Amino acid sequence: MKTSLPDLSRFDNGWYTPGRPAFVCALWFFCGLPLLRSAIIPFSGFRRLLLQVFGARVGRRVVIKPGVRVKHPWLLSIGDNSWLGEDAWIDNLAPVSIGHDVCVSQAAYLCTGNHNWSDPAFGLIVKPIVLSHGSWIGARSTICPGVTVGEGGIAAAGSVVSHDIPPFEVHAGNPACFLGTRQVRGVEDTV
Repeated sequence: MKTSLPDLSRFDNGWYTPGRPAFVCALWFFCGLPLLRSAIIPFSGFRRLLLQVFGARVGRRVVIKPGVRVKHPWLLSIGDNSWLGEDAWIDNLAPVSIGHDVCVSQAAYLCTGNHNWSDPAFGLIVKPIVLSHGSWIGARSTICPGVTVGEGGIAAAGSVVSHDIPPFEVHAGNPACFLGTRQVRGVEDTV
């Protein structure tokens, strides 16, 4: 069997559209994104409003720390009481849905795009990411295209997650593997 190498000169993502005209994408890239990432602006309220102006659906009391990067805000949905930690990167060529009470920790990377390594032209593949209610994405974790993290699921710090995480399961490592079941105590247990 003859194996050939990729020919990147054949790469063509002309079929892909980010969902907004080029001037909106440019306005976001040159104005909106620098403001979102700025450490000079300490308020989450401003960041929530900025994302909403550019088409994101952002719930109440969402905490967005400095350094957060979002590729296409109009492809982002965030539920109430969720947190985006410093330097989290939402690289959303496809929709990213973040439920309520979700923690995306510092420098986590949500990647919705990849390449078909068996295609000589290295074709672009895009798939959505879903972070269900109450899930937690640990610091410096990578969530790959097409992944759903179930309700209450955890990707431990530094994990590379390329498969779905079922509800209330903890996955860790590279590649991420089942580590255990998450036990969440009731309010009466914390008093």
